[in-house]
Amino acid sequence: MGTLSLHAQPLLESIAALSTAPLATIAARLRDATLPYVRSSALVIFTEDCTGRPQKKAGNEAIISRVSIAELDHIRSSLSERELGGESPPGGASSPWLGEAVLGGEKRPVLALSSPSNALLVLADPQPLPDPADRAPAERLLRYLWTLAAERIREKVADAPPSYLIESRAASAERVRVTAELVDRHSTTLETLLAALRSPALTDEAARKAATETAAKALVGLRTLSDRTTELVEEPVSSAFQRLREDLKPLMHFSGIDVQFIDPPVNGRALPGEVAHAARAIVRGLVLAMVDQGGVRRIRTQWDCDGENLLVNVRDDGPGELSGESPNLARLGHRVEALNGRMSVDVMPGWGADVAVAIPLDPPVRQMADVSEWKLGDRELEVLQLLAAGQRNRAIAAKLHISENTVKFHLRNIFRKVGASSRTEAIAMAHSKGLR
Repeated sequence: MGTLSLHAQPLLESIAALSTAPLATIAARLRDATLPYVRSSALVIFTEDCTGRPQKKAGNEAIISRVSIAELDHIRSSLSERELGGESPPGGASSPWLGEAVLGGEKRPVLALSSPSNALLVLADPQPLPDPADRAPAERLLRYLWTLAAERIREKVADAPPSYLIESRAASAERVRVTAELVDRHSTTLETLLAALRSPALTDEAARKAATETAAKALVGLRTLSDRTTELVEEPVSSAFQRLREDLKPLMHFSGIDVQFIDPPVNGRALPGEVAHAARAIVRGLVLAMVDQGGVRRIRTQWDCDGENLLVNVRDDGPGELSGESPNLARLGHRVEALNGRMSVDVMPGWGADVAVAIPLDPPVRQMADVSEWKLGDRELEVLQLLAAGQRNRAIAAKLHISENTVKFHLRNIFRKVGASSRTEAIAMAHSKGLR
């Protein structure tokens, strides 16, 4: 092995850089680490651990600025089909999948790997090492570096500061709201169209008319959706529930299923916009999942509010075959989790399914750090906050618009005031005070 033996020192440096990388730079660090083994024009990480920013990208801006979640989902499906076929080793990262896929709006060669945490790595326009003898070791190193980066992401999110969680929750809610509205409105419209076209109670002419009216109404709704989804306003719980009733009315009319609505208290607390949108999307998704079982004649949905949470209950009288592990319910569960909520599925064979959801009306409370005893100056506190968040000196300097030498000067003063002898000790002390 000739080529790889030259990269021992850079490899160790890359491992060290990945092990300490903050979330904001982990894609760039990983790309730097992989370039000696597989050159690429762009690198994209897609992870559900970061609900607010599921994509982390580095490389050619013309590619990474246009990458969509739909493209990454398609690549993940291709990789999953390969793994189901038994082409990947058990445990750890998958073997790389090399093929063609649309990425950044254009079809191009890609190399993709998954991780044990279900994160996805995609390299655009990959160029393996020219020496065939080096390719197998390079593939093993690529898998190792990717597993290390994916685990770093998981650990950083698990130990994220309140400020990150609040920001991530807001971004997740916005993304969930838009996606839920588009996907579930399409699903409801298509179910309604199919129900109308299949209905034995309608003539061909009546069915075409009903389908045309439904499609026209859906198009109008979709064209105005972008304006409505930008509004982060509170909505009375009663009117939010009424909008859900209107959304499901066409499905009730054509499917023959009795969808019962238990109205929430009219004086309940108003819902934040993202909670109202997410709750409607979740209920629509649950109703469609229940209808898919077959044998369902009645579905009951109820909303309530305890002042702190929106409480949603959806129950059917079907065969009790709904599974909380099914892809449809798993996706709904992710939507609930993105809002820091809880979802439970109680299935009774022969009697139906009962799904309960609780969504907090407020984001997590930020815990305030108390470092007054250290008597830090304003600039020293800013430097310590960035240090505790995992930023290196260069990044701190860039964020605060000061030189790296000035950062080092502030760090020396900080270490002296807090009684720390090293960078690691200062970070640990800041974390112990709630500063992250």
